[in-house]
Amino acid sequence: MAAPPARSEPSTGHHRPRFSSLWLTATIPLVVGLVIFFIPAPDGVDASGMRMLGIFVATILGLILQPLPTGAVALVGLALAMVTKTMSAKQALAGFSNTTIWLIVASFFIAEGFIVTGLGKRIALLFVRAIGRSSLGLAYGMAVTDLVLAPATPSNTARAGGVIYPIVKSLSVLEDSTAETDESRKKLGSYLLLTALQVNVITSAMFVTAMAGNPLAVSAAEDKGIHISWGKWALAAIVPGVVCLIVVPWVMRKVYRPTLLATPEAPGLAREQLREAGRPSVHEWIMGATFVLLLVLWCLSDQIGIDATTTAFVGVAILLVTGVLTWRTLVTDTGAWQTLVFFGVLVAMADQLRELKVIDWVGDKVADSVGGLPWLVAFAILTLVYFYVHYLFASNTAQIVAMYAVFLGAAISAGAPPLFSALVLGFIGSLFGGLAHYSSGPAGVMYGSGYITTSEWFRVGFIMSVVIIGIWTIVGGAWMKLIGIW
Repeated sequence: MAAPPARSEPSTGHHRPRFSSLWLTATIPLVVGLVIFFIPAPDGVDASGMRMLGIFVATILGLILQPLPTGAVALVGLALAMVTKTMSAKQALAGFSNTTIWLIVASFFIAEGFIVTGLGKRIALLFVRAIGRSSLGLAYGMAVTDLVLAPATPSNTARAGGVIYPIVKSLSVLEDSTAETDESRKKLGSYLLLTALQVNVITSAMFVTAMAGNPLAVSAAEDKGIHISWGKWALAAIVPGVVCLIVVPWVMRKVYRPTLLATPEAPGLAREQLREAGRPSVHEWIMGATFVLLLVLWCLSDQIGIDATTTAFVGVAILLVTGVLTWRTLVTDTGAWQTLVFFGVLVAMADQLRELKVIDWVGDKVADSVGGLPWLVAFAILTLVYFYVHYLFASNTAQIVAMYAVFLGAAISAGAPPLFSALVLGFIGSLFGGLAHYSSGPAGVMYGSGYITTSEWFRVGFIMSVVIIGIWTIVGGAWMKLIGIW
C-alpha cells in the first residue's frame, strides 16, 4: 500500500481534525471492538479468540476511519492486544520478523532509485515523445510507463504520484486544461488522470512486487499450503493484464471522452524536457541494470533457490554500494518504515487469529453461505462480494489482511481449485482500487488534483470495474486454464 501501503498518510501540516470528529471516529472502532471482545468464543475457537477478533476489527475500523494516522492506529491496537494479555509481547512483535514484510520494505527502497535518479521520469518522457500526439496516445504512454516501473515499485501511490501524476499535470496545463472550470478540466486532464488510476490498479495486479498488499496475499496462501512464486503470479496475470492495458484507455475515452483529442505539442514538450535532462547519468544506468537483474532473479527464484526477499536486499545493497541510494535516503523513506510498522502489527494479529482458529471459524461461516452451489457459481459469488465490499474500505491492504484468508478458505471449501482461487483473490486485491476516490492511495492522489468530481469517480469507477472484471474473468480464466492453473 504505498505509504501506507495502499493509501497516502493524512497531511501532517497544521490542520487538525475537530475534537468532535476525532471523538466520533475513535468511538466507533472502540464500541464495535468491545462488543466483539466480550462475545463468548464459539465451539472450535480458543477462549481468547473473540478478544483477539475484537481488537483486530477495532484496528481495521480505525484504519478506515483514521482518528489517528495509520501507523499510530496500528500501534494502539498492538498495545491493546498486549495489555489485555490477548497476545504476549513476543507474539505481538513477531510480525516484524516476517520476511514478506521486509520484501515490501526493500522494494520501497528500490523504488526510490527510480525517483531520485530521474529514470522513472525519463522513461515516461520517452513514451510521450514517441506516441503522445493524441490524448489516447498520451494515455497509452503513461500506461506503458506504469507497466515498466510496476515490478519494482510496491508503492503504487509513489508510482502514480511520484512519476505519472507530475507528467500528466504538466501535459494538461500545456494544453490549457486546468481544474479551474468544468470545460477546462474535461479538455484533457480529467481523462488522463482517471485513466492513469484505472491503469495503475491493473499494473498493481500483474506482479507480486507491484503493490504492497500482494506479498501478504502470497504469504496467506502459503499458510494454506499454496505456493505462489513471483514468476507464477506474473505468468498468470500477464495476458489479462496486457489485454486490460490495451482496452482500458480506449474504453475510458468512450466512457469519459476528453474534448481535446489531438495533442501535437506534447511530444515537443517531452523532447525539450529530455534535452534539459541531458544524457542518462551513470546512476540511471546502474539503476536500470539493477532493475533488470532483479527481474531475472525474481523470475528464476524457484530454479536458483534464491527467495524474493533476498533478491530485493541484493538490489538495495548494489544501489547503496554504487551510491545510487544513500543511507540517509533509506532512513528518511517514511513510506517504507510506516509500512513496516503497519504490516508488522496486522500480520502478527492475523497470525494470532489463525492460531486461535478464528479464521477457520469465519471461513466456515462464509463457506456455509454458498454451500451446495456448484463451485464456479460459489466462486463467482465470493469474488464479487470480495471485490465490491471494498466500497467499505479505504485501503487495499487492510482488506487483504482482514478478508483474503477468509475468502480463500471459503472458496477452497466450496470446491474451487486452490491455486486458481489464491491467484484470483490476489489479483482482486489490487483491481478494486479504482472503485471510488478513497479506494486506494493512487485514487487519493488523482482525486486531490481537483480534476474529477466525486460523482464522476463513483460512476466511472463502477463502469470500469465491470469492464475489468469481464476481461479478467473471460481472458484471464481462459489463459489460466490453458497454462494449467485450474
